[in-house]
Amino acid sequence: MAILFLVFFVMLLVGVPIFIALGGASLIYTHFIAGIPDFVVLHRMAGGVDSFPLIAVPFFILAGNLMNSAGITNRIYDFATAAVGWLRGGLGHVNVAGSVIFAGMSGTAVADAGGLGTIEIKAMRDHGYSPEFAVGITAASSTIGPIIPPSLPMVVFGVMANVSIGQLFAAGFLPGLLMAAAMMAYVTWYAHTHGIGRDAKFRWSVLGRTFIRAVPALMTPVIIIGGMSSGAFTPTEAAIAACAWALILGAIFYRSLNLKRFYAISIQTIETTASVLIIVGAASLFGWVLTVTQVTDQVTSALLGVTTNPLVLLLIINLILLVVGCFMETIAAISILVPVFMPAVLKVGIDPVQFGIIMVLNLMIGLLTPPVGMVLFVLSRVSGLSFDRTVTAVLPFLIPLLFVLVMISLFPQITLYLPTLWYR
Repeated sequence: MAILFLVFFVMLLVGVPIFIALGGASLIYTHFIAGIPDFVVLHRMAGGVDSFPLIAVPFFILAGNLMNSAGITNRIYDFATAAVGWLRGGLGHVNVAGSVIFAGMSGTAVADAGGLGTIEIKAMRDHGYSPEFAVGITAASSTIGPIIPPSLPMVVFGVMANVSIGQLFAAGFLPGLLMAAAMMAYVTWYAHTHGIGRDAKFRWSVLGRTFIRAVPALMTPVIIIGGMSSGAFTPTEAAIAACAWALILGAIFYRSLNLKRFYAISIQTIETTASVLIIVGAASLFGWVLTVTQVTDQVTSALLGVTTNPLVLLLIINLILLVVGCFMETIAAISILVPVFMPAVLKVGIDPVQFGIIMVLNLMIGLLTPPVGMVLFVLSRVSGLSFDRTVTAVLPFLIPLLFVLVMISLFPQITLYLPTLWYR
């Protein structure tokens, strides 16, 4: 096992893609040490992606790409400006509110940062906000995307942990809104301490007009969550429904989607789906090796040997996840660590749905931390700031995110209220 982990970490350090590091380390163990036939390796990788809920992955990715190309970002931004732009630090609040709305459509932080982020950063700069503040709040608010459903990381967690994806989606609502409230509180404090005023006047007519323009886009989360909570369709079918609605928006409502653009979106979706599923397959093999060598049992025994207190155990796991998030891609981290941590989590009585939200939020914070934080690279490119300045700009906005992480760890009701109400 020492050889397995040594090979894995050396490959990561030299910049080998994560799926090759996972698969290569596993193959060295199975072929040269354990003598397991190679066809078993292929069988385990194929079995890792042979899951009905994972069908939701390409459809949610396609829906997000269609939404990004359908011209809805300006409509969302205009509606958010009319709704909260009149507050002190107006465009900071608009940034957060826009991300909350967009979260119900994209499901990924990178899509939020690359889609709305371009509009938000330019607008904030034009209104005299510092580039650092604009980049910081955009980065922090983008992490709401995978918490408020739909969420690609939650789909993968649900598959790996054998947890209801519908319950995970329901559990993300209140933490996502709490994240938004914490960020808006921070923006309010920043605005008062730096003398920032309002960026728009509140007018009912403007609010009504922008709301009507945004209604078709706002119907996306209503269709997804309403359909799942009413039992009309499963989370996998919800992804297909989201794609159908996105196609209607792009082709009929906004008429921004033509065959050429749809072809480009489809190719982009295929590429992203392939990268996600090959990571899931390689991580499934790696997780299987950890299981057959009883590493997961040893980790469980080690954690329970330190404490059987659920809160202390969550504190330890949170610290581990925050460090892992700095170095590992979200999907890979979920695929590897769920089999490792779940036995200990279940033995001390922590609800797996609560743990799912905690894990996803930890890894979203990891997207904002160097050296592998993808959102940092996206916003550095979008804003024109150097990577070092982008990192410095984002650091203060980790405070509200860490506050929410502590709250959902201490108070399970925040995550479990809606799943209990809708599903149990």
